[in-house]
Amino acid sequence: MRYAEGTIPKEQLTMHASDEMLILTSVIAFFIAIALIYLGRKGKQMYMWTWGTGLAIISVYLGLSIWLDWTAFEHF
Repeated sequence: MRYAEGTIPKEQLTMHASDEMLILTSVIAFFIAIALIYLGRKGKQMYMWTWGTGLAIISVYLGLSIWLDWTAFEHF
């Protein structure tokens, strides 16, 4: 069944997502970010460590916001 844009119920969107899965995703993304930063610095590739830094910041924010039930940017 197709829904018009913006009409999918929130319960259906988050039916299979759990906090533990999202925290695990955040931890895995953080380790990938550390690897990107290391490889980018070693290979002198600015885009790799820039993406790694951004990914690290976002994954830490995601993990902390789920773990502490905290929203710093609730207006976005």
